[in-house]
Parts: sequence; structure tokens; C-alpha cells
Amino acid sequence: MPHLWHVWPCCTALLVATLVAVSHLIPVPGCAPAMSFRKVVRQSKFRHVFGQPVKTEQCYDDIRVSRVTWDSTFCAVNPAFVAIIVEASGGGAFLVLPLHKTGRIDKSYPTVCGHTGPILDIDWCPHNDHVIASGSEDCTVMVWQIPENGLTQPLTEPVVVLEGHSKRVGIITWHPTARNVLLSAGCDNVVLIWNVGTAEELYRLDGLHPDLIYSVSWSRDGSRFCTACKDKSVRVIDPRRGTIVAEKERAHEGARPMRAIFLADGKIFTTGFSRMSERQLALWDLENLEEPMGLQELDSSNGALLPFYDPDTNVVYVCGKGDSSIRYFEITEEPPYIHFLNTFTSKEPQRGMGWMPKRGLDVSKCEIARFYKLHERKCEPIIMTVPRKSDLFQDDLYPDTAGPEAAMEAEEWVAGQTAGPVLVSLRQAYVPSKQRDLKVSRRNVLNEGRPAATPPAAATAPPAAAPARLSAPPALGTATTGSTAGGRLEEVLQEVAALRLLVTEQGQRISRLEEQLSRLENGHV
Repeated sequence: MPHLWHVWPCCTALLVATLVAVSHLIPVPGCAPAMSFRKVVRQSKFRHVFGQPVKTEQCYDDIRVSRVTWDSTFCAVNPAFVAIIVEASGGGAFLVLPLHKTGRIDKSYPTVCGHTGPILDIDWCPHNDHVIASGSEDCTVMVWQIPENGLTQPLTEPVVVLEGHSKRVGIITWHPTARNVLLSAGCDNVVLIWNVGTAEELYRLDGLHPDLIYSVSWSRDGSRFCTACKDKSVRVIDPRRGTIVAEKERAHEGARPMRAIFLADGKIFTTGFSRMSERQLALWDLENLEEPMGLQELDSSNGALLPFYDPDTNVVYVCGKGDSSIRYFEITEEPPYIHFLNTFTSKEPQRGMGWMPKRGLDVSKCEIARFYKLHERKCEPIIMTVPRKSDLFQDDLYPDTAGPEAAMEAEEWVAGQTAGPVLVSLRQAYVPSKQRDLKVSRRNVLNEGRPAATPPAAATAPPAAAPARLSAPPALGTATTGSTAGGRLEEVLQEVAALRLLVTEQGQRISRLEEQLSRLENGHV
């Protein structure tokens, strides 16, 4: 059959190719394997973080969000209030709503309306949940004191007015650890640092920026801050000396706005655009600013990227103005340093975004972040959660975080002192879920230990014939000798002291067992 000879070379070639391919997979004695299999998926406790918007009745509806063309968040949040910059005629105004005041907001609801021009930025004081600062196109900075239960009438008189800028003020940010220290940056390319308690100008940083300042971010201890400028440079500045500590030119090649924030370990995270207008993320080490430690390109959208950083978990959330998504990344010590976690996507684009401090979160539901997304006519909270089976307090998700107490006064910071934030534990905010409530059985457990057959004599005995150890001790007024009463009282006190000691030991043992159970369920052991 001659036709088989035509097929034979093809079959031979196929057989040889198969053997060559398989030989790479079969280990040969004495030879190193040609291919090693390893885990591709990186292990992270935040890999399954998911975002979920709240129900409609828990949103803040019928709010006329500001239409000012400025790359600000337009929203500031703390554990007591949410503040939103709104449209206002004849000047600038912003709403201050208690967190629980959800639903439709009446058009006549009072606002903070002391500025004569549109408000561009607002920021809550980290050391007083009732103090907020605002910057406006009228070139002034105003600091406001909000009443305990919110506004009942329009607030037009600020606590203090800070005047020093010659052009509109677009950036407001409080010092993270020193009380009453406030930074403002204006379109006059000047950075001013104020002592709000005395209404005086502490430092005037002029000439360090040749162009418009896009963002300012304090370091964790407040000794320095970094800025992103329109000249495409990122600068690290020591405000007390008035000098530039480090500078990176052309951090992002694109001409669109960029942002820079300080991380807890001193590195800098930036968002910007490439030369081809693709949005980028970058991580920089101040020891070597020649090349970024990590660089990622996202997409080619036009909206500026607003980064929000959680120093407790090292997770960065990136929200684009005009986008309908929130991307989040984990910053680690191993390459590629910026690890993509997930994306929360919704239908409507965001006009602005608020960010809740860690001490305002619900730790009993494993909530690690909460955003307040601004739509055109409403504000929608979005909750970021780590799914956990255990109802116990999750120590690994909630390390000690920055509390409301200031680490030092403004005068101490000016004198050269530096201190990190005063940390507090979130364990006190943990509320056990209702599923773990103690359920008491109503049956009489004393009857279970009695024998089934009771002797007739015992059955007919009166109730007073109960064992002496169950009877109550005689009252102090009964006819007993003083020594007997004193002895019994001392015995009772000793028993009470022993019971207290036992309760304390058992409480400590239960706490240790709960921590061990939490570690087991989370896979740490």
C-alpha cells in the first residue's frame, strides 16, 4: 500500500514532537527539572475585600453637589458628621449633616455659608470632630465650630478667618499630630502654615513652587510634607526650615493633574498620566528617586485619580473623578510593590469622594474602609468589608490606629519637636453580634441530680428540713454570740474575694481562647 508511506513521515514528526514536549515534564534522574510549578496567586488577607453600597434609605438624597471645576474631593467625613460642598448663590456654602440624618435632605436645611466665593476644599480637624476648615475662591481660609447635634440655623460666623493668600485657596489640610496647625495652598503657588489657636501665620513657603500646586500630603509624624506641582515635579519639603528635602522632576510625563501622598514608611505614592495620556500609579523611595520602585498603567480615561491611603493596612484606594469604579491596591515590601487587589464598580460616575477615618468604622462587621460617593444629587456610602466567618474582634485587620488626641501643641511643633500620632485600640468599639447572646434555659437543673425514688420520710418532711448548707446565714439581729457572727462574716468575705479572683482568671482565659480561635479561623496557625 504505497499511500501509507506518504503518511509515515508526518506520523514520525508528530511522534518526535510529542516526545520532546513530554520530556520537559518527565523528571530525568540526575538532571534538574526543566520547569518548576509554583503558586501564582499571592496570599493576602485583603484579596477578597468587596465593596457594597448601602440601601437607598441610608443615602443622603436631594443634595445639589457643587459644579466647580476643581479637582477636589468636595466631601469630608469624620465619625460624627459628613460635610459636602454644595451649589450656592451669592457665595460659597457646604452642608454639614450628622451621620444618622439620612434620607431626603430638605432644600431649606441650614448650611455653612460665610464665604463670598465658591468653596474649593474642606477638611475636618483630626483632633476635634466639631471643627472644620474651608478654603475658597475669595482667597480666605475659615475655621468653623459645628454645634454638638448639627446645624439648626445657617452658620455665617467662623471662629477665625485666615487671610494671607493673594489668589483662590484650593487645598486645606490639618497637621496629623500637632493641635491647631493648618496648612493651606493657593493658586498663588504659596503654601501657608497657620496656628489656628492664635490666628497667626507660622510659616510662609514662597518661591518653592514655580507653578500651580495640585496636592499636599503630610508625613505620618508631620515633620515634612510632599507636593505635586503642575511643573510635573514631586517635592518633599521641611516646613520648619523652608527647604526642599528631595525633588523628583517629571514624575509623570503627562500634562494632566497628578497627586502625591506620603505612606507610613516614608515612601511616596503618586498618581498621574503618561505621555500618551494613560493614567499611571507609581511608588517612590526617597533614597533613590531616579526610577520608581513600581509603576503601573491603568487606562486612558481623562479624570484625575484621587488616592486614599490606609496606613494601618497599607492599602491604597484610587478613585477617578468621573469614573464609576474604585480600585484598590496593597503596598508591600516585595516586588512589584504595588499589588492590585480588586475593583468596586457601580453604574453612575462619581463627582467627588469622602473617606471615613478608621475610628469611625464598624469593626464588628470587619469593615476596613467606608467611602461617601457624591452623585449629581445625592451622597451614597460604600462599605468595604473583609469577609470573615468569626464573630470575634479581628486583631490583624485592626491594629492600633491614630486617635483623636493630639500628640503635641502647636508651640511644641514650632519649637522643633516631632511625634507620631497617639494610637488607640479599636477593640473598645467592637460590639459582639446578637447571635452570640447567652440563652438561659428555664428548667430546674437542681432536680436533675436527685435520685428517682425518694424515701417516704424525706418526701413528707416540711420544707424547713432542707440541708443546713443551703439555709441563709442568720441575720445580725438574731440571738447569736458576737464571735460566731464575726467568724461567719469573715468567711463570707473570704469566699467573695476568692470568687472575684476566680472570675478574673476565667475572664483572662476566655480572652486567650478567643484570640487563639480567631487565629485558627483566619489561617494564621
